[in-house]
Amino acid sequence: MQATGYMELNKEENKVKKYEIKENEHTSNRILLDWIKEVADLTQPKNIVWITGEEEQLEELRQEALSTGELIKLNEEKLPGCYLHRSHKNDVARVEGRTFICTTKKGDAGPTNNWMDPDKMHDKLEKLYKDSMKGKTMYIIPFSMGIVGSPFAKYGIEITDSIYVVLNMNIMTRIGSKVLDDLGESGDFTKGLHAQADLNPDERYIVHFPEENSIMSINSGYGGNVLLGKKCLSLRIASYMGSQEGWLAEHMLILGVEDPEGNKHYIAGAFPSACGKTNLAMLIPPEGYQKDGWKVSCVGDDIAWIRVGEDGRLWATNPENGFFGVAPGTNEKSNPNALSTTKKDTIFTNVALNADDNTVWWEKLDKNPPKNAVDWTGKKRDGSIPSDEPLAHPNSRFTSPAVNCPSISRAFHSPEGVPLTAIIFGGRRAKTAPLVYQSKDWEHGVFVGSIMASEQTAAADGKVGVIRRDPMAMLPFCGYNMGDYWQHWLNMKEKVENPPAIFNVNWFRADEDGNFIWPGFGDNLRVIEWIIRRARGEVDAKLTEIGYLPFPTDINIDACDIDLEKLEKILDVDKDGWLEDIEDIREFYGKFGDRLPNELVRQVESMAKRLKG
Repeated sequence: MQATGYMELNKEENKVKKYEIKENEHTSNRILLDWIKEVADLTQPKNIVWITGEEEQLEELRQEALSTGELIKLNEEKLPGCYLHRSHKNDVARVEGRTFICTTKKGDAGPTNNWMDPDKMHDKLEKLYKDSMKGKTMYIIPFSMGIVGSPFAKYGIEITDSIYVVLNMNIMTRIGSKVLDDLGESGDFTKGLHAQADLNPDERYIVHFPEENSIMSINSGYGGNVLLGKKCLSLRIASYMGSQEGWLAEHMLILGVEDPEGNKHYIAGAFPSACGKTNLAMLIPPEGYQKDGWKVSCVGDDIAWIRVGEDGRLWATNPENGFFGVAPGTNEKSNPNALSTTKKDTIFTNVALNADDNTVWWEKLDKNPPKNAVDWTGKKRDGSIPSDEPLAHPNSRFTSPAVNCPSISRAFHSPEGVPLTAIIFGGRRAKTAPLVYQSKDWEHGVFVGSIMASEQTAAADGKVGVIRRDPMAMLPFCGYNMGDYWQHWLNMKEKVENPPAIFNVNWFRADEDGNFIWPGFGDNLRVIEWIIRRARGEVDAKLTEIGYLPFPTDINIDACDIDLEKLEKILDVDKDGWLEDIEDIREFYGKFGDRLPNELVRQVESMAKRLKG
């Protein structure tokens, strides 16, 4: 592929090259060009290529990746436009321990983030990036989070040496020349630098500089660490931006619900991992609801940017253009819409290859694992490897265009976003938290979000059932002090004349044998219906020590696999359980010292008083 936009002043391979990045057909933005020169001088690439977003260029890159083995072409008849990628065995997931927020003052990063002084981190990273692209091609990816030119849009430039990154960013964001055209001469863009280097896990860093609006990632090739528009910009950097500019960047799905009368409502929901977030985003209504005319659509499955509209309501948009979903467990029963989304133009990462027909497979896709398989590490599996070793990595992924989703909302394409009727917080609790309850007001709603928690489900560290606090599902993704983040949420009340109602849900109440009581999946729409009716003031509720609970008869359980007695059981308030929980909340709040908003202290003590009677 032809290199453009620079000239080598010294072509001797054993000497440092200096690059002159000239104004070109792509841009005359001097701020951008100067930064690219700085990166090129440091990393020493063999070629520099500007990504235009044109299909011809992208196809050239796919062919190059096929020739090097970086991608494997899948069955064109069964999976048109689909590819398989395998990352390094030591590079298969986000690395929270190697993810940093570097602010001038340590306190501004807060106790839930890893911190290092920005100057020291820059010095450390400069040594790692030095010559890291020698012999490689540097790709410059202009990208937009949000529709280009929309009120929500934020622009970034990711520099990378990975074709895998280019092709995934093409799916996950809006890329190419149109971004540069709209950016013009402005310096208002996020600088993102990624280099694979030698994939040394001990020198792997994913670093955010919120005050500089920049992100640096090195020694990783895994999507969650290197697709810098994903969690890095759209949550960590954007949450800081939002705190400065008066909006919210949240780890939330956006769900559209249309009732039989044609009224449309949009709901944003925050759920930690393993709590049914993607399943809710792509929910299919129960048969009875479908017959009655209920419709559900997906605006977004992972991230919501939320602003105050001219009408005094909160409006949300999904800044992404694709889905970066976990493959294992996705099947025709659990999430048929997600499975359908992967059927074309998808990049699969670390799943198994069915060598008989050149398709893919993962655990719980079906009950028929391929007999002639190549597992996620590239090993042929003929039965000699113990069966407890999975064919697909537990964190294997699919990157699919959002427009592939059968339930994608028309509002997905709306530059203005959608107005929110309700916000839902959810966790995974076997006891304590009821199926659903509503906060008393905005401040109480922020409190409800701040105490979100789930019981760990993985047995890797022997701590199954241990409570993990994950406020607003943002614990790994908040780009600044979470105490300040909560205060920003509280301050939003002054900006919002007509705020959405705030609720908490828990699909995971269990009986004495550990079996889930609520059927979940499509039946969750029954709870969503109550939430909408409650937000619209159409149904009464019972005020309890923790908030407003439904009267059981107000939740439609016709043709549902649960009876009224069991429903009443999961709509109770376990006072002893909540009082025990309050001690854990106080301990968690204690981490934030004087950055903890006084309002949250008032909320927890007020709830304790109510529970003690």
